[in-house]
Amino acid sequence: MKKTYDVIVVGAGIAGCSSAYFLHQKGLKVLVIDRSGVAAAGGSSAAGAFVSPKIGKGSPLQQLTNEAFAFAKDFYRQHFSNHFHQTGVIRIPKDSMDAKKFSDYAPHNEASWRWVSPKELDALGIKEEQESFMFDEAGVCDAPAMCTAMLSGIEYEQYELSTLNYEAGCWHVGEYCATRLLLATGYENRYFDMRYMGVKGTWGSRGDYESTLVLPHSMHKQISVSANINGIIKIGATHDKDVDICIKCDGEPLKQLFETASEMVDTGDFKLKETFCGMRSGSKDYFPLVGGVVDTHYMLETYPKILKGAKPPLKKIENLYICNGLGGRGFVFGPMMGKMLAEHIVEGKAIDERVNPDRLFLKWCRKSPELER
Repeated sequence: MKKTYDVIVVGAGIAGCSSAYFLHQKGLKVLVIDRSGVAAAGGSSAAGAFVSPKIGKGSPLQQLTNEAFAFAKDFYRQHFSNHFHQTGVIRIPKDSMDAKKFSDYAPHNEASWRWVSPKELDALGIKEEQESFMFDEAGVCDAPAMCTAMLSGIEYEQYELSTLNYEAGCWHVGEYCATRLLLATGYENRYFDMRYMGVKGTWGSRGDYESTLVLPHSMHKQISVSANINGIIKIGATHDKDVDICIKCDGEPLKQLFETASEMVDTGDFKLKETFCGMRSGSKDYFPLVGGVVDTHYMLETYPKILKGAKPPLKKIENLYICNGLGGRGFVFGPMMGKMLAEHIVEGKAIDERVNPDRLFLKWCRKSPELER
């Protein structure tokens, strides 16, 4: 007899764990599976897990990110305060040209913030000559611990998904079956034709360093440097799309990161404890991907004129969902996206059009070179 669930979530990064948490809260029986472990591979394993707002001139993506930030910081503080450190995050201009833009960005800082002068930065042990933004409510998560805590009370199995089929209203995954299947597999997709979503990977690297440096606040310039939390300072960045990072880095993924960090703070006593590398997934338009999955084969076979601009109703793959494309801000987007998806699955609430993957399908049909061929 197969073990039966309401939902099987494939992927135990922040997207999968957030979705599982909110589905479980709504009373569904949930199983989470991952071939590597909880936040043990991919973007969540290498994440610095900063929870901070996005700066800019008020773009739609900035607005969505800052809505997610407001939700995430309160969610973590209320439910998982042991794994969320509200260190504040200082956003430092990349250079003098970037510093001039900060005055234009300031009116669009929706989260609580203040200017930090070079003199104050120096007193904090930060080497910087430009005024910067301080977001006091921002902070840093313990990525694996946070994901593990979110799965409390939820069944989890380390499992390599090799076979998958839908039969008699049930998804069959090895020895398990469920009414619904939720993919939170990051940049990898081996199971369905979801090319229209344009998911691509970007390598992220992080080093955890033991240090006695007194560093009360986290910061981001071109890279991220965390506050000193229990004797550990994290240095990390997202970089390099679609390359074999191991070859490019020649086995030293942290070399450039550490050199840049040394220009920001005193790294004299830093001792590398552990290195993390992983691929973070992002969508074609940088917005998250949350909702159902279009049956690409059916649509192309049934409505060939969509290649010429026809707009027929979209047919979805039954009881299949996705939570993906959170990019380098997974721990910002995760909770709000997980809640939205759970409300859609359980209560039938509409998915926010900004993150619904449907937005990308017809445009892909019209403009994809591989379909033209």
